[in-house]
Amino acid sequence: MMNLREFQEQAGLRFNDTRLLEQALTHRSYLNEHADEMLQHNERLEFLGDAVLDFLTADTLYFRYPEMPEGELTRLRAALVRTEMLAQVAAECRIGEVLRMAKGEEASGGRSRQRNLCDAFEAVVGALYLDQGVQAVAEFVLPRLTPRLEHILAEGLHIDARSMFQEWSQATLNITPLYRTIESTGPDHQKEFMVEVVIGDQVVAHGGGRSKQLAAQAAARAAMKHLEQGEMQILIPFSDSGGLAEVGQNSEEALNAY
Repeated sequence: MMNLREFQEQAGLRFNDTRLLEQALTHRSYLNEHADEMLQHNERLEFLGDAVLDFLTADTLYFRYPEMPEGELTRLRAALVRTEMLAQVAAECRIGEVLRMAKGEEASGGRSRQRNLCDAFEAVVGALYLDQGVQAVAEFVLPRLTPRLEHILAEGLHIDARSMFQEWSQATLNITPLYRTIESTGPDHQKEFMVEVVIGDQVVAHGGGRSKQLAAQAAARAAMKHLEQGEMQILIPFSDSGGLAEVGQNSEEALNAY
């Protein structure tokens, strides 16, 4: 495992007060095994870092996309600083390797658990803010987050595809889509879920993710993509005869509707 000096070198950090960094990298569980030591866990720093990240990403998006409306800016910011995204950044910074935690938490996969990684990253941001100010945080954070913006926009990860698809389905078919978890793989701390979206009794798309909610959003995005490309054909029963009617929608109609 790395020590704090090695961690700072590879992450491009240099704390003036390393006690702040130690606190940022201390999980609450660690205190249970070191009750005799004068230690603090990282949750207060996490709270501060979360607020600093919200400000920095809002500032960046505001000037980067001057024509983007407030609602889309809010969704884009939320996608950029969500747990899964920050956990990826934390893993790239190798925070899991220096995070102090109880042996039981470590044994259960705590070093790679997304919630732990996200919280620790936010705590490091809070500690860096206290140690050196907002400019140092910007220099540390923005080069790691801004490259992800194009991916988020290209994949529509900031859009609530599930709500959009439900609106279309209810308006067009008078049917509410159903989302079913069909598979889960991996250990408890690193689960992967596969979800299918169903209209009536017809499976129209699948999606995967680290949580059931993310997998459902991925399935909805896939369904919307099929819809926009004119690739979705749904058979629904006639109300009067019990026969089947085929419903499809091309890209232009779908986009104009929503």
